[in-house]
Amino acid sequence: MTDETRWNVFVYGTLKKGEPNHGWLSRSENGFQEYLGAGRTNKSFPLVIASRYNIPFVLDSPGTGNRVEGEVYRVDASMLSKLDELENHPSYYTRRLEDVEVSGEMIQCWIYIWSGFKPELLDTEMYTSYSNMGQHGKQYVSKTGRSQGKHIH
Repeated sequence: MTDETRWNVFVYGTLKKGEPNHGWLSRSENGFQEYLGAGRTNKSFPLVIASRYNIPFVLDSPGTGNRVEGEVYRVDASMLSKLDELENHPSYYTRRLEDVEVSGEMIQCWIYIWSGFKPELLDTEMYTSYSNMGQHGKQYVSKTGRSQGKHIH
């Protein structure tokens, strides 16, 4: 018997269409995914770009920042497991359910949130949406780029 359980996942950074890690979502060998549409968190969160690798993070500080814009996907257990691997859940990011507005309707989605951040990150610029090629000028350094020493200092 196969497990047909599906979950909604909200992505706001490098997993979105056209961004550097979207391949994780688009590779069928990682599991099932179906794009449900553009979404926006019901609560405000700080979306920042931080670390020497210019990683977009949603910080665990609800009520601060903006309603974050991203994409909502329905995924199976295999894809959710692959996303957990990429996001290093639960040791780095925490995956938890939050309300996300999609086409005027609120639905519950898993979102990867960083709770172990330094408080001074709350003093950095907060974004509503993320694009690797945005005006911020902070291009993401992929995991392969990090291992090859291609850091942006």
